[in-house]
Formats: sequence, structure tokens, C-alpha cells
Amino acid sequence: MHSNPIQQREFCFTDAHFKRVKTVLYAHAGILLADNKQDMAYNRLVRRIRELNLQNFDQYLEDIESDIGEFSQFINAMTTNLTAFFRESHHFDFISKTIIPQVALSGKRRLRIWSAGCSLGEEPYSLAMTLLSSGQDISNWDVRILATDIDSDVLNKARLGVYPQDRVGVLPKGYLPKFFLKGKGCSAGNVQVGAELMEMITFKYLNLMEQWPLKGPFDFIFCRNVMIYFDKNTQRKLLERMAALLKPDGYLFVGHSEALARHDSHFKLIGKTIYQKDSQGGR
Repeated sequence: MHSNPIQQREFCFTDAHFKRVKTVLYAHAGILLADNKQDMAYNRLVRRIRELNLQNFDQYLEDIESDIGEFSQFINAMTTNLTAFFRESHHFDFISKTIIPQVALSGKRRLRIWSAGCSLGEEPYSLAMTLLSSGQDISNWDVRILATDIDSDVLNKARLGVYPQDRVGVLPKGYLPKFFLKGKGCSAGNVQVGAELMEMITFKYLNLMEQWPLKGPFDFIFCRNVMIYFDKNTQRKLLERMAALLKPDGYLFVGHSEALARHDSHFKLIGKTIYQKDSQGGR
């Protein structure tokens, strides 16, 4: 039998503290924190208490409600940033084999893409590499990738485009020398994203619960492993807003553990976690 973990903690973290953390997180970011995440919340937030030299969680919770800078740190600490290059590779295959040829046939030579919840940048950089390696000459296309996240820390890292060598081992053959620069001296062991990829992407802070200063229409949206943190009502609203920003017959890519509700009239399932805007049932 394990002893009560609360008694072993450096700072007292009560159920009331946890409830307040959950309430603030849901109100601001729409993130629904499960009841079994109390230990995770403590472990992530206690670092801030130490760094700020605070005495207890009461002081910390007062800080996040009165100091916008610390509130941003709170959001950064409580959002999950699991990401990898070419994660769920079938999505990138679909872009190469289906979307790019469709755009080429249309003669429009224009692509607008949104990576919502881009984390450390591996997803939008993977999208850029996919476009440039599709076999279609897109050098004269008008291509823009918007990459957004609620975590300002990961956005700063994504903009830098510097990754440890072990993060790029999953890249398709030939991509590393083609798209990355190898770090030297104090940067040895790291790689730097090349200018060709960086020029295609704009990184911006965006809280999905607030106004979206986005014009659209987008050809496709990646919103993968984001909606799992929201309740059904929030998911429904997000899907409605995304459908409104997609061009007719545009695509939505979601994570492997996410599935749109069968009654959602905005999208139809056309492949494994790939949905298409339904111009019949949607808008």
C-alpha cells in the first residue's frame, strides 16, 4: 500500500487548489483537465513556485490571476507538446498523392495551409518538406503555411528551427541534407532548418478559444491531437469555425485518437483521420 503522495510533496496541493487550476485552464484555453491529472498538474506547476520563490500554491494562484506574464507561463506549463517530424505519415502521403495533384490540375497554383497546435514546429516543417518533395514543381506557386499555438515558449523554439540530431532520424531518406544545416562548434549535435522551409511558414500565437484573426480560405487544416483536450461542446464549435475557414471540399486532418462525431454535418470521413468539408451538409 502506497502512502499518501500529498504528504510527500514539498508544497501542499489540495483538491481545492487542483479545482481552481482546472477552472482557470478551462475558462481560458478550453482545456478539460481530467480528475486523474492532479499529480501531473502539481509536478508542472511546482517548478514555477520554486522559480518565483513563492511559499505556497495560494500565492501562485493569486499570481496567475493578477500577472498576465505569469498567466502565460501557467498556460505554457499546462499544455502538452508531444510532437515529431512526419508523425502519422499517411497524412503527408495524402497531401503528396491527392491534394497537390488536385491543386495542379485546377491551375490555381495557390495553397493556404493552417497547422493549428503546431507545438515545436515539426508539423509545419514536415508539411513544407512534403510540398517541396511532392514531385510537382511548386517554385512558382503562392504557398503559405500558418502555424499557431497557445504556448509562446514552443513557438519561439519553432521559429528558431533548431533540433537535436536524434529528432531528425525519422526523416525520409535524403531530406536531412536537402532541408537542414548541420550544427558546428557549440551547435554540434543539432541541426538547423534551412531558409527554404522557413520562408514558407509564419508562426503566430493563437488561443483557439478567442477570436481568430485568420482570413482563409484554407485548402487544408491540420488540427491533430488538439481536440482531445476539449469537451464535446467546445469541439463542435471549433469544427464549425474551421469549416467556415476551409474552401469548398477542403480537408481537415485530425489525430489518430480523435474522431469527429457521426452527426457532425460539416465534414465527411474520406480516409484514416482525414475529413473533407461537406458542401452538402456543411455551409
